[in-house]
Amino acid sequence: MRRRRGHRTEGQFDVDRHVGARLRTRRTMLGMSQSQLGKTAGITFQQLQKYENGTNRVSASKLYQFATVLRVPVSFFFEGVGGKPRGERGPAYQDLKSLHKRETLEFVRALARISNLAARKSLADLIFALEGRRPPPHASR
Repeated sequence: MRRRRGHRTEGQFDVDRHVGARLRTRRTMLGMSQSQLGKTAGITFQQLQKYENGTNRVSASKLYQFATVLRVPVSFFFEGVGGKPRGERGPAYQDLKSLHKRETLEFVRALARISNLAARKSLADLIFALEGRRPPPHASR
């Protein structure tokens, strides 16, 4: 398939969005703002937003720089690429998609900061109860 210069195929947009989502996920997990990460990478927070949304493609050197700052291998940004086509994505994909939501990431970070194991166990039990199921044996430890 031949394409005109400057035009990208839909598959390329999917990879760019995926890389951007992984960038946003890791940044949020570390509690960094877009401004903070942008400053360390020598770009504006607006440019970082474009990377995170998949609007602009991240260059290899910039991706390497992000990986260094965020303390992950470059391959982290591509984990999960190449799955099923959009129309064939099932519930597992939707579960993964929810992991990229800011509130989910902030909740996980907050949960990890609770040092009282009994309180953390009780909170996990409450979450499973609200969901309407029993906690798995490993979740209550």
